[in-house]
Amino acid sequence: MRPTLPATLLFLSIAVAPPRLADAQARVACDRACLADVLTSYLRSLVAHDPKKAPLAPNARFTEDAKVLPIGDGFWKTATKLRPFRTDFLDVRTGTAAVHAVLEENGSPVLFAARLKVVERKITEIETIVVHNPQEGALFAPDSLAAPSPAMAARPPKEQLTPRDKMVEIALRYPAGLRVGSFEKSDVPFAQGAYRLENGVKMAGPGCTFQPPSCENLRTQRLPTLAEIKSRVIAVDEQNGTVLLWMDFGAGSLPRGEGKALVTFEAFKVYGGEVHAVEAVFKGMPANTPPGWE
Repeated sequence: MRPTLPATLLFLSIAVAPPRLADAQARVACDRACLADVLTSYLRSLVAHDPKKAPLAPNARFTEDAKVLPIGDGFWKTATKLRPFRTDFLDVRTGTAAVHAVLEENGSPVLFAARLKVVERKITEIETIVVHNPQEGALFAPDSLAAPSPAMAARPPKEQLTPRDKMVEIALRYPAGLRVGSFEKSDVPFAQGAYRLENGVKMAGPGCTFQPPSCENLRTQRLPTLAEIKSRVIAVDEQNGTVLLWMDFGAGSLPRGEGKALVTFEAFKVYGGEVHAVEAVFKGMPANTPPGWE
């Protein structure tokens, strides 16, 4: 039976709509290059002291060290220079662009970490940690971060990329190990030569500075037991093999740090089913400080 005109029109509308919808989605979607450009614009806006240089959504929300601040406040007022060290974590699936970087404040180096939520190519959420000195960070060696980290920046061979869910599962074994005081008990699969860098200080792996030579093997390294540690996934960069976690280490994480705990954006290079590098930017904050974003 020949279809009626309304039925024909209905068929055509169904057939034509998906490509148009796909085109519209393509116009607003943000791929890796887009996320990196948004992140660059944001960092440049900091040193320019001008939020208008970043593609901010009208309702953008900003936190610094877990405190809600007006757009343009905080480090936006004091940052003066971008240094070469920068590691991006680009999660296209969730529209997240995160970064570890070193900036300057009137000639002095500052350790910086940020997470941006990007929707329709606009920044809707900004969550940052800013570490100005050793008193704030317990460890503080920004001058050792003179260039991007080769291990974090290198793209793994395609055949060694680990599926997203498995990357997350492997990375979360790390806070699980801190919770029980042993990476062996939580079975973190560290690769040979894996290292951990905290605020620019090599705390584990070849050439480590924390109780050598015991710190050279991450898996067997002596650890504190941090039973109160909390963690959440910030970004999963599937193409670059990195997972970024937010963690609050809880009580006992700071020496002589009564009432305070270390809070970090900690990155894990995961490919071939192993952790090859761990790099963190962390800061001491009041105990039980809620994250900037749930």
